[in-house]
Amino acid sequence: MNKNPFPPNGGSPLSSPRLKPGASRGYSVIIHLEQIAPEDLPLELAISAVTMAELGAGPHATSDPIERARRQDRLQRTEATFDPLPVDSTVARAYGQLYATVMASGRKTRGRRAFDLLIAATALAAQLPLYTSNPDDFSDLVSLIDVIAVSP
Repeated sequence: MNKNPFPPNGGSPLSSPRLKPGASRGYSVIIHLEQIAPEDLPLELAISAVTMAELGAGPHATSDPIERARRQDRLQRTEATFDPLPVDSTVARAYGQLYATVMASGRKTRGRRAFDLLIAATALAAQLPLYTSNPDDFSDLVSLIDVIAVSP
């Protein structure tokens, strides 16, 4: 787990302690980190390897050179700050459980949704809450994982 890189009262988002216990966070929180109130985030944060992969794809997903540079900077700062939680056999088992839950609710489990489920499975396997700015994406999982909404 790493210290929260959100700066108190602005500044560089590299290190600053907070008041809540550790948590996993998803891509939506990383991309809006500078806009989320510090008191809404925990003292220590963890990030899934899946989130890191999404960030790695980010610079290649835009043709705008300014946006590409911004995404590359975010990726590099995140890589320097976090040692991501791996997708291992425990996460794979948790993914199966989450997949079955989503299927039973009649919601989509493939495509972009698969990444969200892997991020949620990483949090479930690590017994961490999931902080997200897209809580509706995880609404059918609240019986299995603590989903905490944050607003940018």
